[in-house]
Amino acid sequence: MERLRLPHAKPYIIGVALLFCTLSVHAQKRSVYEYYREMPVYVDSIQASLTYPLAWRNCQKTMSFKEWRSKVRQKIFDLMGPQPPKAEAFDMKVVAEEQRDGYKAQRIEFNLSRWYRVSAYLLIPDGKGKHPAVNLLHDHGAHLFIGKEKMIKPFATDTAVINDANRWVDNLYEGQYMGDYLAKNGYVVFSMDAPLWGERGRKEGVDRNRYDIIAGNMMMLGRDLCAFMHYDDLESTRFLATLPFVDKKRIGCAGCSMGAYRAWMLAALSDDISACCAVCWMITTSDQLTLKYGRKENGGFANCIPMLRNWMDYPDIASLSCPNPLLIIAGNKDKLFPVPGVEKAFGLMHQVWDSQKKGKNLETFILDQPHECNLGNQKAALEFFNKNLK
Repeated sequence: MERLRLPHAKPYIIGVALLFCTLSVHAQKRSVYEYYREMPVYVDSIQASLTYPLAWRNCQKTMSFKEWRSKVRQKIFDLMGPQPPKAEAFDMKVVAEEQRDGYKAQRIEFNLSRWYRVSAYLLIPDGKGKHPAVNLLHDHGAHLFIGKEKMIKPFATDTAVINDANRWVDNLYEGQYMGDYLAKNGYVVFSMDAPLWGERGRKEGVDRNRYDIIAGNMMMLGRDLCAFMHYDDLESTRFLATLPFVDKKRIGCAGCSMGAYRAWMLAALSDDISACCAVCWMITTSDQLTLKYGRKENGGFANCIPMLRNWMDYPDIASLSCPNPLLIIAGNKDKLFPVPGVEKAFGLMHQVWDSQKKGKNLETFILDQPHECNLGNQKAALEFFNKNLK
């Protein structure tokens, strides 16, 4: 029996392929729509409905500050969903080591959970005894090939990683590795990759467009990728506190950009953190997710805990670290965080620290700078930690 033939199959297939290629370059548009610049056109209506019932300003007449912190922390953990199962033992191994100017650098591996083992950098000051420590949290930057290497000068790794890290630090950190700077001044410094950065990325390689898909797949598995990042930061701090050369009562955290967001989230959720420094990440939701400044939020999964905004805003969450010392630096040329929103957030936070008679423990600055963590910012961080951890 003769097989069915499609006499013009090849031209047809080519034509369809060209059509799809054209559509991929020029998106099809309808005259009626409901979303614009990755947000619903009714975004202002959503914003108007957000009353933040668990903000301290809305709870202080009905409960004590201690009760508020406990209740709100638990609410955040409930919204974050299940934590990765804790490892039975961290089982740290030193993979490589080198002596630097006044401190030792180690490349280590340890069990961050029962599901995954990670690598990290650890800097240990010379001299015996227990030292203050800083969990240093790397930025986003839409650059995922490196993570921990943005904070600590890498070694015992690929040349491509080292060169990429040097370029990144030259651009965002004014040529100085913040971790090495702190270690040289007497701090144990730890830094690891967040999920999907560096050595925790995709086997297929870096593709920013794939990460939101991965976050969606995680949600379908009943897990939140942003929450995993915060759980990892909490667990890595617990690991840091177990090291024999670390004074567990003098542990701080710091970061720039997404690292700043991770830092104040960590300080808000952990009793292991005594002081926090955050550079270039604080704002109110009303000024972040809006069309009035002609920009849009591109963080994606990196700061997305489902339904959290129905209960509290960013400054409300950061205020959970009160009364502990907190330093937040913003830039008046930072295009990611419009100054009016930063000022509103700072004002809300100062109300919380003032209510606990600890106003001096909250330091907020809007400096003449863009979105970066320059040498002046790093010096301010060191002085802040010297004051509060030493």
